Amino acid sequence: MRTDELAAAVKRKLAPLYMIHGDESLLCLEAVQTLRDTARQQGYSEREVLTVENAAHFQWGQLTAGQSLSLFAEQRILELRIPNGKPGIEGGKALEAFAQNLPSDTLSIITLPKLDKTALNSKWMTALTKAGEVIEAKQIDRQALPQWINARLAKQHQSLSQDAMEWLVDRVEGNLLAALQEIQKLALLHPAGQLSLADLEAAVANVARYDVFQLGEAVLIGDAERLAHMLAGLQAEGESPVLVLWALTEETRNLYRFAQGRARQIPTAQLIKELRLWGNKQRLIEPAVERVNRRILTQALQKAAIIDGLIKGIGTGDVWQELSTMAVSLSKTPPTTSK
Repeated sequence: MRTDELAAAVKRKLAPLYMIHGDESLLCLEAVQTLRDTARQQGYSEREVLTVENAAHFQWGQLTAGQSLSLFAEQRILELRIPNGKPGIEGGKALEAFAQNLPSDTLSIITLPKLDKTALNSKWMTALTKAGEVIEAKQIDRQALPQWINARLAKQHQSLSQDAMEWLVDRVEGNLLAALQEIQKLALLHPAGQLSLADLEAAVANVARYDVFQLGEAVLIGDAERLAHMLAGLQAEGESPVLVLWALTEETRNLYRFAQGRARQIPTAQLIKELRLWGNKQRLIEPAVERVNRRILTQALQKAAIIDGLIKGIGTGDVWQELSTMAVSLSKTPPTTSK
């Protein structure tokens, strides 16, 4: 289930085992807290936390030892944290055995990072999934962020005007924990009701944190203002211009290859597979190709070669300014007469 479905699910029934995995740490923390609070309301008075720092040296027998001890103890919460998501061979077998003989008076919570396909299909994860519930803490992307913010604001009886929402999203994108802190700050500074852009400008800090791997999606969307904002943020955070150039160039090449494939009447689904486009990029690539033309893409690749030289000390110019120019050029709609 998704993290936003958990609160309603545990009201109906509390399962004996929950696995929480994902790359959004705030949502993982909140899911665990929801389980703790529900369990305590139902009489689970003890809590034990086990952290697997090193799977090879972890005493996996603690899981089965806890099962025997629980016969003489109060209902308890057992939290097993595996920060790297890799229990190893011994740990995998221990988790399989644990899943097949869960203690009846214990709520078990296993937290993991985002799991890859291999881990999701492993024997230990399959055994755990059969025995309990899996909760995925997916990252909140830019499109889903307004809905998430509105839900949080509603809990404190506040809402935002449209321009205020757009302004806030720009400043908290990619940093959900800081976004929550800013939303909570609004409850302290302003009464219930709709907040204006002026209210936000006086209260909210710029806490956006960008990932260089988000640049490609931003290029496909074609939002020049957002791209400039992201690049400024990445520069301020000390991101390597080499990685930024790689991200922009990779997306430019994908657009060029997709356009060439379309010209040869290759099916869109086949092109998406060949270019290994995943997630939102699958639906964004086609409208992006309609927006740019071959001349723009060729000029962008030429600009990339110049920037590569600047990074290596060849030529004169500001690397970040040139990166911004390249990114913005990919977001502009060419004249209808362009060929």
